[in-house]
Amino acid sequence: MEIFFYLVFGVMAAIVAALELSKTNKDRINTSSSFNSFKNNYLVVFSIMMAGDWLQGPYVYYLYSTYGFGKGDIGQLFIAGFGSSMLFGTIVGSLADKQGRKRACVTYCIVYILSCITKHSPQYRVLMVGRILGGIATSLLFSAFESWLIAEHNKRNFDQQWLSLTFSKAVFLGNGLVAILSGLFGNLLVDTFSFGPVAPFDAAACILAIGMAIILSTWSENYGDPSDSKDLLTQFKVAAIAIASDEKIALLGAIQSLFEASMYTFVFLWTPALSPNDEEIPHGFVFATFMLASMLGSSLAARLMARSSLRVENYMQIVFLVSAASLLLPITTSVLVTPSKVKEEGLSLTCSIQLLGFCVFEACVGIFWPSIMKMRSQYIPEEARSTIMNFFRVPLNIFVCIVLYNVDAFPITIMFGMCSIFLFVASILQRRLMVISEKPKGEEWSPMKDRNSEVDPLTL
Repeated sequence: MEIFFYLVFGVMAAIVAALELSKTNKDRINTSSSFNSFKNNYLVVFSIMMAGDWLQGPYVYYLYSTYGFGKGDIGQLFIAGFGSSMLFGTIVGSLADKQGRKRACVTYCIVYILSCITKHSPQYRVLMVGRILGGIATSLLFSAFESWLIAEHNKRNFDQQWLSLTFSKAVFLGNGLVAILSGLFGNLLVDTFSFGPVAPFDAAACILAIGMAIILSTWSENYGDPSDSKDLLTQFKVAAIAIASDEKIALLGAIQSLFEASMYTFVFLWTPALSPNDEEIPHGFVFATFMLASMLGSSLAARLMARSSLRVENYMQIVFLVSAASLLLPITTSVLVTPSKVKEEGLSLTCSIQLLGFCVFEACVGIFWPSIMKMRSQYIPEEARSTIMNFFRVPLNIFVCIVLYNVDAFPITIMFGMCSIFLFVASILQRRLMVISEKPKGEEWSPMKDRNSEVDPLTL
């Protein structure tokens, strides 16, 4: 492996360690012991849930290929997963609000365990069912847990600023440290112990079962709107009207969709960008480096959100601009340096520059997650939280399905340019969100629970 990879990884690790060890009182939020106990319980559960997800990721494509399926068949399986998340996400989100978030989190564990079990079958139809179950589970993972956390946090009357601490730690652990450890553990099972490509899925099922046991024994139930007067269709209407009637919620949904669409597209693009002529690159090591960069970003976000004088809406404009610039690097380098069509022994200069840019983008991802969680906690009404969060994912899943279907139709530079434009637009929308969120409270849209049910159309 080239020394450059070790150097980038080492520098990232050193910066993350320095940021965590150098925190002063200004960078920390003073909390109570009861909150710390609550936060630590959630972080343990969320880290276990993310471990169950991260263990599977690197081996899904590999497992399908070992069963003899080609690129086209595998692509259809992936499209089924995103399509399932798009179609069923809003339904499970509404059920979570109505039937209970704890119950939805337990359902996530059960559904994902069933998805893991299907990986033992080489039958295409069984694998397709597994992908559909995985899509449903993904929708629950990125809505039910956050909705439970916010509702429980408010129910226990904890300080609102303390939420940002939980969010940043959840990203630091769940999207950073746990991702790295899961990758190493999966590699140990498949390569070192030679248990085969199904082993990580079996390990994920066991880990999810442990997490489910902790949820059942330690979590209390909370709801969005448990009343029997609203059926599923009515809840959809409530969520849709909430998005349409409050510009802040609509902007937040657009911003999230634009950023996540770029992020998921980047997942498909970074490998061909760093190895344009099929050069050998250490995928696992590069992935671990990206996760370190994400940890760096979440650590920076924790410092930013600890300052009550600095609003999330302000600094996220800069984050989106920086992320847009970082994904322009493949286009810039291809213009300045004529791309080589000869397979090189090591990483070329242009690819080295791109790797650094991709690390910057992943750091922006690390800042994005806790920051968007913080804004969602402020702007999305509690009674329809899970439903609205899954509404946000609909355009994202549509876009990813289109990209997957046409992944070979456009040059890679066009794809990166499109992602960069999305991020630039997200920065503009973030600017608008900042402006309208600073309006006097009297001019803002009031929460649904404060509306008059006789005159307001939201209470259908």
